[in-house]
Amino acid sequence: MLIMGKYSKRAQEKISEVMHEFKKGKLKSSSGEKVTNRDQAIAIGISEADSEGLKVPKQKEQSKKSERKKG
Repeated sequence: MLIMGKYSKRAQEKISEVMHEFKKGKLKSSSGEKVTNRDQAIAIGISEADSEGLKVPKQKEQSKKSERKKG
């Protein structure tokens, strides 16, 4: 089981389910392509947990300095 501080138990289970799909090679992105990046798989799991209304921490906002560097 994943040990994450601010995630609810159900959210942790959802992320764990998505990671199992990723490890088996069955996880697909919204475009239908197979997910090959671990970070993308985690992001999909968090997004699915959040859309189900489970307790997931808010995404950190970028500082003004890093926004200027991007644009």
